[in-house]
Amino acid sequence: MRESSGAFEESTDIVTILRVPKSGGIPTTKARVVRWFKKEGSKVRQGEPIVELETDKVNYELDSPVAGVILKIIARADAEVPVGDPLACIGERGETLPEL
Repeated sequence: MRESSGAFEESTDIVTILRVPKSGGIPTTKARVVRWFKKEGSKVRQGEPIVELETDKVNYELDSPVAGVILKIIARADAEVPVGDPLACIGERGETLPEL
C-alpha cells in the first residue's frame, strides 16, 4: 500500500483502489461521502477531484491518484466509510475488478 495525493490506494494489475485517507493531523475514524463529481464509467485525470468527503471537522475534495476510468463506485453518497476502506476502483475499461 502506498500514499498518493493524500489517499491510500493499492494497485492490482492496473486497477487502483481509492480509499478513505487519514486526514492529516485530524483524529478521525470515518468519513461520509457527500457527493461524487463523476459517475461509474467516467474518465478521470490524475489530480482531478472526484468525490467530496466530510469528517467531524472538515469537508474536502479527494483527487484521483491516477488517470483512468471509474470502474466501480463502492461507497454511495451519504455512506459513512471507515478510514482505509475502499471508495472506488479506477482503471481502464474491461479490466477485472479485484475482490474487496
